[in-house]
Amino acid sequence: MIIYLLKTGLTYYIISEDIWPEANRDYKPFDINHIVAVCIGELYVVAITSSIYLTQIWLKERERNRAIIENQSKMKLKYLKNQIQPHFFFNTLNNLYALSLESSNKVPDVIIKLSKLMEYVLYDIEDTKFVPLINEIDYIQNYIEIEKLRFENVEVSINLKSNIDEVKVPPLLLISFVENAFKHGGVNNNNIKIKINCKIIDGYILDFEMLNNFVLSPDFKEKKGIGLTNTKKRLKLIFKKEYKLEQQVKFNFYIIRLQIPLSNED
Repeated sequence: MIIYLLKTGLTYYIISEDIWPEANRDYKPFDINHIVAVCIGELYVVAITSSIYLTQIWLKERERNRAIIENQSKMKLKYLKNQIQPHFFFNTLNNLYALSLESSNKVPDVIIKLSKLMEYVLYDIEDTKFVPLINEIDYIQNYIEIEKLRFENVEVSINLKSNIDEVKVPPLLLISFVENAFKHGGVNNNNIKIKINCKIIDGYILDFEMLNNFVLSPDFKEKKGIGLTNTKKRLKLIFKKEYKLEQQVKFNFYIIRLQIPLSNED
């Protein structure tokens, strides 16, 4: 109404008594028909400007919510990643403690290899979303060398069936599978056999398969280690539904197969 009074009054008293020359009929100022006609025109302007304003607010709110969700995912991933590291070193220190009780001369070798593992975790992958797969393989091999000092008969073969020089994966994603192999493969059997196959499918899918001999213990189903559980949670957060994880026991072998899309971070 203020806009109408200002617009009509100024037009009538300053410019012309013909307050709406572009209309097809004569309108009298302050007449109900003129008021309705002007208000309808102003409503179009208000509707357009309001829609633009509300759209801007919606876009800003959507971006803010997206940033919040992304930050929450990053924090959760960092939490899971940090949880895996103490879990791994806890197991390794237990192995070291067992060797020290036996006054084994293997203790210095274990300490050196453990220091290399800690260097990788503390410096090489700090604040890194993806790392070269070849570095993860080296990390796994160092871990296996430590476990070989603990178990007497360990047979491990790693087959790289494709060129993985440019392949990147989330750090510490595969080590929990290897830990699991030693945890359950060596429960009642010092003869541990592990086979790791790694290849690229169709140029954009990393296929990681690991087989290890398996001894089913009575309390196997009751064990709930955090390593494998955290790995599954990380997979869901990083790759959403774009990954495939299969686990099965066949002919006294535990088989785990993971397929993930290759990182295009660069």
